[in-house]
Order: sequence, then structure tokens, then C-alpha cells
Amino acid sequence: MKLHDERRDYERAQLRRNTLVADPLVQFEQWFCAAKESAALADPTAFTLATANAQGQPHQRIVLLKDFDAEGFVFFTNYTSDKGADIAANPQVAMHFAWLPLEQQIRIEGRIEKVDRATSEAYFHSRPRESQLGALASAQSQPITSRDDLEARYHELTERYQGQEIPMPESWGGYRILPSFFEFWQGGKYRLHDRFVYRQQADGSWHIERLQP
Repeated sequence: MKLHDERRDYERAQLRRNTLVADPLVQFEQWFCAAKESAALADPTAFTLATANAQGQPHQRIVLLKDFDAEGFVFFTNYTSDKGADIAANPQVAMHFAWLPLEQQIRIEGRIEKVDRATSEAYFHSRPRESQLGALASAQSQPITSRDDLEARYHELTERYQGQEIPMPESWGGYRILPSFFEFWQGGKYRLHDRFVYRQQADGSWHIERLQP
């Protein structure tokens, strides 16, 4: 397979310093709202979450953004999963949104913490019933002999909780990423991409600078 000639130029838009707002969360919201309205993106909430374990081995996976505000970015998972083990060992994480049809990327880095249980409970019970049962049935990241065994566990729980509220697993809940770094990337002509980073200062303000592509 030869990939040398697999390329295209980026001419959709430009990113300039005078168009950026001072708060990167507001800048993220502007880009995110545009991404949500774009017919070219199937799921703008999907992002790559990068973690590292106690030995420094990095791991990546796709998760779904479920909320963001002035404090940070929230997603939900099983706390005993591989990602949960990494986070327990090293609370520094990175996020990456790749909105390639829009020729945009956003990198975010920061510290992660668990959300309170009430927030996790509220979100868990807002999910479709099938999703709640799936979370209860799966010991995420643990080995299992076959899919048949997993589905049998799911159907057993479906019968057990028929007509009842499904309990949220003790090991399940939300995380909030508290950002200290953002990079907004807009593809540019001649591979001269526009890159701006926001770095949080000691007083909580944000320093913005352009990076070379």
C-alpha cells in the first residue's frame, strides 16, 4: 500500500488572533456549536481521551462529551476500567477533538477528578434503559469468555429489574477534566496551518500565542 500521494490542501477557513476570544472555554463553545450544526459531522461530541498509567505507558480511546461549563468537561464511564485505573495513578490527561470535515482540531490538557455521586446518578437515570442495563452488565475492561456470556448477563438483569428502577453500579460515574491548556488548529493552505494555544497563568488568566505549523 502506497500512501505518499494521499493528501489534500486545506482551504476551508482561516484562524486569526483578532477573531479569538479571551476565554478558551467560550472559544470552544463557539467551535462546538458550529460543529453540532454541521451536517458533515456524525458525532461532534466524540473525542480521544489520552491517559497514562503509573509506568508512563500512554493509552487512548474514544469517549463522548456529556457536558461542559466554566469548570471543565464531563464524561461518564466505569471507574474500574483501564482508563479509571490510569486516572487513579495519574490524574493528568489530554483530550483531542478531530473535526476533520471542518479542517479543525482542538487539543485540551488538564487535571481530572470525579464528579459528585448525585450528578452521576442524575445522568445515569437519564440514559435509555438499555444503556443503564449495559453499564450494569459489563465489568468494563475485564476479560470474558464470549459475547454469549455477556448477553446472557444482560438478559438476566433485564428480567431481574423488569418494572423497577435500575441501580447505578457503585463503580460507575462521571469525571470532569479541569483544563489548563488548549490548542485550536485550523487547516491552512500550503500546510501553513493556523495554531493558537491558550496557557493558564498562575492568576487564572489565559495567555494566547500563535504556534508555527
